[in-house]
Amino acid sequence: MTATAPTASEAPERPAHRDPNVLRWLGAYTASMVGDSIYFMALAWAAARTGSASGAGLVLAAGSIPRALLMLGGGVLADRLGPRRVVIGSDAARALLVLGLAATLVLTAPSVVVLVVVALLFGAVDALFLPAVGALPPRISPPGQLARIQGLRGLAARGASIVGAPLGGVAVATGGPSLAFAAAGLLFALSLPLLLRVRTRPLPEPAAPEGAHTTRAVARPTARQELVDGLRHIRRHSLLGPLMLVIALSELGFVGPLNLGLILLSEERGWGAAGMGWIVAGFAAGAAAAALLLAVRGRIERAGLVLGLTALLGATGIAALAQVPSVAPAAAVAACVGASLGLAGSLCAALVQTAADPAYLGRVTSVSTLFTYAVVPLSYPVTGAAVAAWGTGPVYAVSAAVCATGGALGLAVTALRRAELPR
Repeated sequence: MTATAPTASEAPERPAHRDPNVLRWLGAYTASMVGDSIYFMALAWAAARTGSASGAGLVLAAGSIPRALLMLGGGVLADRLGPRRVVIGSDAARALLVLGLAATLVLTAPSVVVLVVVALLFGAVDALFLPAVGALPPRISPPGQLARIQGLRGLAARGASIVGAPLGGVAVATGGPSLAFAAAGLLFALSLPLLLRVRTRPLPEPAAPEGAHTTRAVARPTARQELVDGLRHIRRHSLLGPLMLVIALSELGFVGPLNLGLILLSEERGWGAAGMGWIVAGFAAGAAAAALLLAVRGRIERAGLVLGLTALLGATGIAALAQVPSVAPAAAVAACVGASLGLAGSLCAALVQTAADPAYLGRVTSVSTLFTYAVVPLSYPVTGAAVAAWGTGPVYAVSAAVCATGGALGLAVTALRRAELPR
């Protein structure tokens, strides 16, 4: 059974960073994110050891397929069962899957078929985990603490990336991919006792689809009807619809240049892997600073206006990144991009969680997550082909224009520009 937290009338609101309930969730989330980082490091090395370049590429791409196909369904499941249950089940499944792979690799060499199957299953579980983990914060903390929770979550994600990759590398160097997979599986398992102690508010009763007629007993809608109802909720909402467009445009303009595009830019300028590492570190430092700001302040005044302005500032930095002559100024520009777009992204997430009806939060989160983890990666081949045809400068300029369109849209829509976070 799910434990329930005291209502606001029974206990005063505590800052998220002092709330044991939030800290248990944060500890579980951090362990899971570090496990994620180690898992992907181990998967890349295991795929490389198969000896087939095409097979390795297939392994690394396989997980994105179920994420794209099942993400929206994961949002429906989070709303039906409650996000806490889905997160617990997902981490348990990931622990068993990855520990099973570690045991298999102790007995036999990695094969493309086994790794592809694991990547597909892991991607399917991720499609359930990602919407649920995004929908969980409003269930564990009052609305006034959601911005602070997004800051804490951002710090945990950045810390997990910084810690997880080196840990995965050490594990692979020490005991091969099997040891790294075992470490990842244990971290997923470590999150479970913390999650089991997290208290959540009761879920609201599922709402009947809009336009349905009330009779003596209303049959529960099907999963498809609930999904359509969730999409209709976003489309008709004065804030959520524009927010989804801002998220989609910002991600499309940002992810390609700062991932694949940065590799190509470093090669073109002769900066090498070390130079790229400094630029990535600059971005991470900027994003961590934005997360720390939210975690400390807990609330940003005129959140909608700040969101639009920081998205525009980040777009300007993306365009400038392709024009700087050397590594040091590029790292400085990347830090500005990380800070501005990191703050804009955290404000987007906080506004989504406060604006969405709680009964729809899993489905709303699944739509915003779909852009980041499923749709946006499809831009990588386009980015690569465009850089090969026209060079990095024009591609970065177009990407910046796409990102700037998201920021401009946020400023143009009155409901979004005037949006505020709860006090």
